Amino acid sequence: MSEIISQYGMIFLVMACLFGFFMAWGVGANDVANAMGTSVGAKAVTIKQAILIAMVFEFAGAYLAGGDVTSTIRSGIIDIEKAGFSDSPELLVYGMLSSLLAAGIWLLIASKNGWPVSTTHSIIGAIVGFAVVGISTDAVVWSKVWSIVASWIVSPMCSGILAFYIFRSVQKLILDTEDPFMNAKKYVPLYIFLVGFIIGMVTLVKGLRHVGMDITFSQSAIYAVGIGLVVMVGGILMLRTIKLVPAQNVTFHFASVERVFGVLMIFTACSMAFAHGSNDVANAIGPLAAVAGIVSSGGVFAGESALPVWILLLGGIGIVVGLVTWGYKVMATIGRNITELTPSRGFAAELAAATTVVVASGTGIPVSTTHTLVGAVLGVGLARGIGAINLTVVGKIFLSWVVTLPAGAALSILFFFLFRGIFG
Repeated sequence: MSEIISQYGMIFLVMACLFGFFMAWGVGANDVANAMGTSVGAKAVTIKQAILIAMVFEFAGAYLAGGDVTSTIRSGIIDIEKAGFSDSPELLVYGMLSSLLAAGIWLLIASKNGWPVSTTHSIIGAIVGFAVVGISTDAVVWSKVWSIVASWIVSPMCSGILAFYIFRSVQKLILDTEDPFMNAKKYVPLYIFLVGFIIGMVTLVKGLRHVGMDITFSQSAIYAVGIGLVVMVGGILMLRTIKLVPAQNVTFHFASVERVFGVLMIFTACSMAFAHGSNDVANAIGPLAAVAGIVSSGGVFAGESALPVWILLLGGIGIVVGLVTWGYKVMATIGRNITELTPSRGFAAELAAATTVVVASGTGIPVSTTHTLVGAVLGVGLARGIGAINLTVVGKIFLSWVVTLPAGAALSILFFFLFRGIFG
């Protein structure tokens, strides 16, 4: 047992809980706001409804499909043996504490200014920063890092292309037809089915093994179809309450159609929250889980360790608090300032982003939800023409992304040496 871990273990655990909550707050203030921004910006859901959706589906996504990403954040980026953590486990504790605090501070700064930065960027930049400077370059599993970095480029491109074609399908099947309202009620249930199917597949294929269930891919596909049908039936029942009101279409031709898509966006908002929970909650609880595991074992590293439920709860509560307090700042950037969003446009962006994120989460790769969603919003904007996009806002967003990695790394290095100086 490490003497430092034995002496300061409880202090480390308390610090990890505080910093983890702070990081989770930042995820809520910044990234959850990203996830809900399109729905709120399109006026499909209210702020209160967005918070309720986030509370339920963020936790569900984290618990059912976030295990692989948490493992990557916790132990996949650093080579434990090469880093020498087996002999000095306190160094990993310092590093994870530093990473949480550094990423949390950067998210605080970004959220205050309304910048939709990547929490994944923040935490991975922080982890790599302390490992390279505080330990050695060999301590980093560079193949894993490069695959993550590649995903930050590929994921917004994929979600943008997907959003482009989803919105084009909406235009062809509904908006550009002689009777958009009737066609909306005809085809929107199919889109709702697709949302239910995608969430069902990811949960069944990658999620349920974390709660002790193991089913085959073909079985998962059958069950996912069933889930999609149930969700579709629920959507159809909600759509039956929407009637054509000609007076609403005087100022905006598609007003009644957009009310139909407003129902659909409730489902896509749920899927986006689920996707975000499965991917980005790990950014807060991954390092916390690593510290908790080391402290509970007295400094002994275990190849596999269960993720305590209380850590998930802490992360979930922190996220909701962040969303409630400062989430509106980033919501405005995503939901209103990049391009004008209506429920039909917001739906295409959310479905594309959610699909990309949940598939990536299923593979254990922590993609950037921010990058993915911004890419999807840009894809929808391009479907309407380049003039529909506010390029100034997009430029500021890209600049904040570039700054995030070095900012997280620099702060993490500073805190790492500070903690090592304090505790030895």
